[in-house]
Amino acid sequence: MSLFKDKTLMITGGTGSFGNAVLNRFLKTDIGEIRIFSRDEKKQDDMRHDFQVKMPEVADKIKFYIGDVRDLQSVRSAMSGVDYIFHAAALKQVPSCEFFPMEAVRTNVIGTENVLTAAIEFGVESVICLSTDKAAYPINAMGITKAIEEKVAVAKSRMSGKTKICCTRYGNVMCSRGSVIPLWIEQIKNGNPITLTEPTMTRFIMSLEEAVDLVLFAFEYGENGDLLIQKSPACTIQTQAEAVCELFGGKKEDIKVIGIRHGEKVYETLLTNEECAKAIDMGNFYRVPADNRGLNYDKYFKDGDEKRITLTEFNSNNTRRLNLEETKEKIAALAYIQEEIGKMVR
Repeated sequence: MSLFKDKTLMITGGTGSFGNAVLNRFLKTDIGEIRIFSRDEKKQDDMRHDFQVKMPEVADKIKFYIGDVRDLQSVRSAMSGVDYIFHAAALKQVPSCEFFPMEAVRTNVIGTENVLTAAIEFGVESVICLSTDKAAYPINAMGITKAIEEKVAVAKSRMSGKTKICCTRYGNVMCSRGSVIPLWIEQIKNGNPITLTEPTMTRFIMSLEEAVDLVLFAFEYGENGDLLIQKSPACTIQTQAEAVCELFGGKKEDIKVIGIRHGEKVYETLLTNEECAKAIDMGNFYRVPADNRGLNYDKYFKDGDEKRITLTEFNSNNTRRLNLEETKEKIAALAYIQEEIGKMVR
């Protein structure tokens, strides 16, 4: 953690699952200060008390700022002295963004613009913006606004001075707030059948720890304007539901199919065919550099295009598909799942 020694890290939307994962990872290191920036005072108060109990010797490293990324002045008021930013504030629920698309625009697009504007003004060294697989070939309001967030980040990177701006794009984070596994566990505990949308639907899956790893990889190895993507495995929703049933004593034969919700895809894409043209394979990650050509296209009538790199679209149908045992093992390794299983044993 020497890169963070005595530094100040700000997490927008910091009371969410990602913010909690970062605090659990960083708080006992040599980092100087972690600022939690969010608009929900109740969640901040809960987080404050939680970490005072869990890590009393270092909890004073956490500083809480009430504010809203939608308000530029609000963001500016928390920015002085910040070295690094993990920008996680977003509206993430696909159906709710379908019903309230302008709310998604205000948070995901204008909010990102505000964070990056303030970061550049205050000379922040590095900003990592968290995006989603739904931004690739987007069909729903959430994905469209996150795709614009990525475009805003690249555009800002062209004039960011000493501030490095990168985006990370990843798939479903298991057991994050509002995700499906906690819902299924609750349904099983209440004696109800598990409900799923479409059994053949595939999704990339990763843990919160892996989400933090991706952001740290972008922080350390990303260059200004980059998009960083982790090569995640996937599974079908049916397989995921059956794995949860086996772990918590649910009845697989009672799984109830309720149909695809507003704005959902059958499969998700992490790397589009168009991005493949310039993607760089970095082992467990892809790096997509920004297109920093100017707006003067006249010369391209003469020069033509660069040679295309021979990668193909990376999606949840052509990545490594986990079987039931592999999915169950991945889910069972999560701290949240171990806690929930412990509650059943007691």
